[in-house]
Amino acid sequence: MTLKVEESEQAGWTVLRVSGELDLLTSPEVRQGVHDAVAGGRRDVVLDLSRVFFCDSSGVGVLIAARRLLHSCRGRLRIVLPARGAHAGAGSHVNRVLAALGVRRLFEVYPDVPSAVDGSSQPLSA
Repeated sequence: MTLKVEESEQAGWTVLRVSGELDLLTSPEVRQGVHDAVAGGRRDVVLDLSRVFFCDSSGVGVLIAARRLLHSCRGRLRIVLPARGAHAGAGSHVNRVLAALGVRRLFEVYPDVPSAVDGSSQPLSA
């Protein structure tokens, strides 16, 4: 399975919708998407991982690097991992991996893109 990354803009946020497997072979595509956003002057990024059904340590490394990059340029990173609905099964794998590695608390996690880009929504608890 390959990885697909689609970019859009919503409410001033760059949304990268990631679908497929996030692993050693595919994670550079996500890294490049985040770097391109930052290079283009965009500092608020949402990674929609609701359609990612597999994530290994390389994928987690990309998420941590994205967080570090955006933090260093005073940007914000939010991650979408649904708890319910059509894509909950896929996104929950990433949630379990982040929790198992003890890094889930590092991220602002939202159940869907509208919540992530809404200034009044609160992240899900770790």
